[in-house]
Amino acid sequence: MCGRFALTLFPEEVQSQCGYEEQVEFPPRYNIAPTQPVAVVTVDAAGRRHFSLMRWGFVPAWAKDPAAIPLLFNARGETIGEKAAFRAAARHRRCLVPASAFYEWRRDGSKSTPFMIERADGRLMLFAGIWETYASPNGSEIDTVAIVTTDANGTLAALHPRMPAIIAPDDAELWLDCTQPGLDALGLVRPAPDDLLTMRPVSQNLNDARRDDGTVQSPAGEAVSTPACRPEKGGRKRPPNVQLSLFDEDV
Repeated sequence: MCGRFALTLFPEEVQSQCGYEEQVEFPPRYNIAPTQPVAVVTVDAAGRRHFSLMRWGFVPAWAKDPAAIPLLFNARGETIGEKAAFRAAARHRRCLVPASAFYEWRRDGSKSTPFMIERADGRLMLFAGIWETYASPNGSEIDTVAIVTTDANGTLAALHPRMPAIIAPDDAELWLDCTQPGLDALGLVRPAPDDLLTMRPVSQNLNDARRDDGTVQSPAGEAVSTPACRPEKGGRKRPPNVQLSLFDEDV
């Protein structure tokens, strides 16, 4: 399962590692939750990669009323080629969801402890995703996305039996290429190597989906305060960004 994640790397680092053409500015996100807009990487018919914003919560094209179906923010990789809600997207609309970290909760009796999971080398993770454009009866359209999940690896199994499917950079082209018949790309949906990820307990601030600042990643039990703006390279601070509203919707 993946119900919260973060994207806090600088936009130029994300662009470099994802390979999309657009030069897009966006603020750091520490606590991304379902129904919010998320960064997504797609590919066009010519093989060029593109940056998009999509609603995290997949809506099948055939749905008459999105409110009448469950919130589909995850899709089980083992069955996305068969499930009616996902099979068309699994064949024709695969994507990548960049992330710097994701979160899971460990239950200890009546207590839940949030953990942050990130790559051991600090690099970007590329979650496997599928997307769909939903057209409402009034004619408006919205692009929606689900993160594909798989069995947890040995590192995460103590927290949760599922984890997001992480696509290696060398496999990104195959995952994004929907021009070939068949579903060979689904073979990439597998647990990450045990040594790829590290995890640590973090602040209970994470439990509040409205809280989207660096305090949610503070070590568990540490007294925290609201941090200053993320510094620019060279010690500068980024100016307020007009795109913040695109990333800051209520859940």
